[in-house]
Amino acid sequence: MQHKILFLPTSKGIENIAFDKIVRIEALSSYSKLYFTNGKTLVVAKLLHWFEENLVTGQFARVHRSHLINIAYVQQYNSKRNRLIRLSDNSCVEVSRRKGAAFKKLLQNKEAA
Repeated sequence: MQHKILFLPTSKGIENIAFDKIVRIEALSSYSKLYFTNGKTLVVAKLLHWFEENLVTGQFARVHRSHLINIAYVQQYNSKRNRLIRLSDNSCVEVSRRKGAAFKKLLQNKEAA
């Protein structure tokens, strides 16, 4: 069952995180760094794979071995030249060669819906 919030253990206790506030998640070895819409970040002791399994499929996409992004915050995607995604917080994430076609198809499906 998929939820709209996560309860994540942090150094300050357990934090309640809403899915729609997460712009992207970056892998940092055995940790993950979450980037939020308000510009704040949070590092948690969870692997990126854990987030991939526990976040809503279709709302989040694994675009690189080190990045998971929220599709709702994609501003621009250049699939031809450098395969860069620009997100609403003005950060840029590279799409791996192997995941490029699947990501482009996901964006087209979201656009059609």
